[in-house]
Amino acid sequence: MLEDILLGQKSLFETGVQTVLRGQENRYRKIVIQNGNLVANERSEESGICARVYYNGAYGFASTAEYSKDAAAKTIKAATENAKYLDKFNSEKKKAYPEVISSHITSPRMIIDYEQKKLVDICKEIDAYIEKTYTDLLSRSVIYTEDTMEKIIVTSDASDGHVAYPRCRIMVEFSMNSREGKPVELFRMFFGCGHAGEHFADLNPIYEGLEDLYKNIKAKADGVYAEAGVKTVILHPDVAGMIAHEAVGHTVEADLVDGGSVAGPNFGKQVASELVSIVDYAHTAFGVDAPFPVYLDDEGVPAKDAVLVKDGILTGYMHDRESALKYGVEPCGNSRGYTFSDEPLIRMRNTTVLPGKDKLEDMIASVDDGYYLVGTGNGQADLTGEFMFGITCGYEIKNGKLGRAILDTTVSGVAFDMLKTVDMVSDSVIWWSGTCGKKQAMPVATGGPAIKCKITIGGR
Repeated sequence: MLEDILLGQKSLFETGVQTVLRGQENRYRKIVIQNGNLVANERSEESGICARVYYNGAYGFASTAEYSKDAAAKTIKAATENAKYLDKFNSEKKKAYPEVISSHITSPRMIIDYEQKKLVDICKEIDAYIEKTYTDLLSRSVIYTEDTMEKIIVTSDASDGHVAYPRCRIMVEFSMNSREGKPVELFRMFFGCGHAGEHFADLNPIYEGLEDLYKNIKAKADGVYAEAGVKTVILHPDVAGMIAHEAVGHTVEADLVDGGSVAGPNFGKQVASELVSIVDYAHTAFGVDAPFPVYLDDEGVPAKDAVLVKDGILTGYMHDRESALKYGVEPCGNSRGYTFSDEPLIRMRNTTVLPGKDKLEDMIASVDDGYYLVGTGNGQADLTGEFMFGITCGYEIKNGKLGRAILDTTVSGVAFDMLKTVDMVSDSVIWWSGTCGKKQAMPVATGGPAIKCKITIGGR
């Protein structure tokens, strides 16, 4: 746990400049068991201090891998000098950001250093269960990853805080020969915010999930190729959430709006069916903790929910303090950096499509000829909202009933066009724990209900 040696350094902040001092430690864990063999057993930490200074529209940034009072003083001095030097080249002086209501925010969870051997034992136990239970697999992998961040944030004109974001995940991968003798693969992710002792002490929920994974890969091994074209589909929450993040979420980050994203000219316009609403939740969603709760961002802004799309209308962007001032809105705490040496960027937190009123079984029954797309492993989107995602698991829908599994395929389209075709939305949300790669890695969560829409699906 980081010692708070930074709060006393406020006396070093210069009058007239807006300063954020951040101490941070990142902890990484990775364990891989492949076909019973321990092939990776890694742990590492990195920590340090950074300071970011805003002066007349110029930013100065400095960081050091040393965590001490002396290092903090030197970092503040360097960042301030950098800002004043860059200010010499400012042709247009900008005013200071509005002050943020000052408070001290502490997150309810802190980092717990769970013993590495216990993590290995958990993975070995899961692997032994798979080997005993599913004897016809071609290969199996159990992968434990942990990426946690702890931050102490001290500001001149915003909120201070000590926050931590512990996150642990177990991914299980199965492979099996298809009827054509070619290997097919599927994976399932199990995750939680907190340490492994909280989420993986009882492995029964994982074993239940593995049963679903096995049923899906068995069906996929006998699967067929999808028929290419524009099809009526039901997107499982994992797929709907990925599209919400990649093809919609990034277009409404204010720095990317300024970069020319499709969300700029579409603000205030209908970009989706009136059944579609999208929110980037801060720390609480639907009355419980969000999968990746953020309480304070790296500019000292207390985190609040950001409503992006409401009843199909694009109503908001995600902001840092600079863009919030430009657009005349309050920032909601979306500015975060991944390591101590990273300047904060506008990032998503827990981005989801809101649930509707439909039952999944009714949605399936409403489709005469289409697909139920269950899993995605990768994808990409650009600032026009155009996307392409790989589909790793799915089923035909014929006359309102699930049919044969399909082999790997793709879906593509333009997000705001596709979302306008949504005519049913399920009544429950499933979350997905991921890592966003916008310039620097960042833990995020995305989710949604199942949605029925039209989409272009690839064939063989």
